[in-house]
Amino acid sequence: MSSTLPNSPLTTYVLNTGDGAPGARMALSLHRLDSLLVIWNLVTVGTTDEDGRCPGLITTKAFTPGMYKMRFETGQYWESLGQNSFYPYVEIVFTITNPNERFHLPLLLSRFSYSTYRGS
Repeated sequence: MSSTLPNSPLTTYVLNTGDGAPGARMALSLHRLDSLLVIWNLVTVGTTDEDGRCPGLITTKAFTPGMYKMRFETGQYWESLGQNSFYPYVEIVFTITNPNERFHLPLLLSRFSYSTYRGS
């Protein structure tokens, strides 16, 4: 990402549960659904840092109610570690009704499973 937005209302964290380590250097993208055209519009792209975090995903002004999708490029991540994975990517679709709240979207990941939850 080109700049850091310290007050992003949406944050994420990737944990490689197989190795018990942060999911560092994983490419990801954030998309918003255009409900009229029913297509996903790219909001931003980024890469997790050494701690598995990707700060500055979206500004408070741009974070409006609607449906969003965060796509994690898990296949590329595992390939960079010299391993294969069952999931070439993971897409997490979620709805924002109150953009004044803060949202944390962690991805807990192994080569053959993943889980997520809504944090704050």
